[in-house]
Amino acid sequence: MGQWRCGNVTLARLHSITKMQLWEQPIFSTRAHVFQIDPNTKKNWVPTSKHAVTVSYFYDSTRNVYRIISLDGSKAIINSTITPNMTFTKTSQKFGQWADSRANTVYGLGFSSEHHLSKFAEKFQEFKEAARLAKEKSQEKMELTSTPSQESAGGDIQSPLTPESINGTDDERTTPEVTQNSEPRAEPTQNALPFTHSSTISKHWEAELATLKGNNAKLTAALLESTANVKQWKQQLAAYQEEAERLHKRVTELECVSSQANAVHTHKTELNQTIQELESTLKKKEEEIERLKQEIDNARELQAQRDSLTQKLQEVEIRNKDLEGQLSDLEQRLEKSQNEQEAFRNNLKTLLEILDGKIFELTELRDNLAKLIECS
Repeated sequence: MGQWRCGNVTLARLHSITKMQLWEQPIFSTRAHVFQIDPNTKKNWVPTSKHAVTVSYFYDSTRNVYRIISLDGSKAIINSTITPNMTFTKTSQKFGQWADSRANTVYGLGFSSEHHLSKFAEKFQEFKEAARLAKEKSQEKMELTSTPSQESAGGDIQSPLTPESINGTDDERTTPEVTQNSEPRAEPTQNALPFTHSSTISKHWEAELATLKGNNAKLTAALLESTANVKQWKQQLAAYQEEAERLHKRVTELECVSSQANAVHTHKTELNQTIQELESTLKKKEEEIERLKQEIDNARELQAQRDSLTQKLQEVEIRNKDLEGQLSDLEQRLEKSQNEQEAFRNNLKTLLEILDGKIFELTELRDNLAKLIECS
């Protein structure tokens, strides 16, 4: 089963690559992180690739359409046909998105730089315009070469998102048949060779697929037969285990009988080994006791140092309290001195004011005397 599945995946990828080489050509490629809009909320982005993958523009010469395709391993995470109604929107410096109505989803791409985003957007606009022109030309040809009843047969069919159909099915690539009443279309002769080649390859891979399916059926039958034999093998295994257990008990009994002569010697050897082990254990215990004594002595020394430090700390705290008392006393003295100085300043200020008044009076008296002298 595992081999068939592995072969089937390889066959599918080879088939897809072969069809891509025949029908579609990559025009422009870049690398980006791929996202799709959450179908439930229609708001949140859901990453479809764990890392940056290659995103390419492809041109299908047979259908004259442009598509955006991206593969993550063998899984197609983008398969979007560009139509004239599509619009690529830049939502930030490194992120852009477009809506695909056929796939009923919105794709988002996160680029490593603004340059890559701008280049991708330019290509999108270019191929969108090319798709519009191709659609107009296709409609003109359909009007000239097809009857009204055949107009609905030329529409593009969106391929499902699988590696096998990432470039369209063989039915999608066939041109619309022309009825006997309509005028024959002038088809280029060079298109006949790829179509015949594709049909041959398709038949070859269908035969290979049928062979693989036959091998799968045979392997499935063999697996069912093996499953049926498992029960029988389990029963035989249980019988063998019972027989082995019985033989083991018998061997044990025989060993007990044969080992009675050596039991005393073996017991003595075991006792000697036990004594040696006990002596070794005792020696280790003594060493451990000695180590513990040293640790106790060290602990006592540490305790003495801690007591000494505690006493010194208490002395420092007492001295600190004395210093705090002295500091408080000095602050009180300083405050008292400041108050006395303030009172002295106030008295001096009052004395200066009185002195100014006296000086003013003496000045007036001098002026009066001077006037009296001048008058006399």
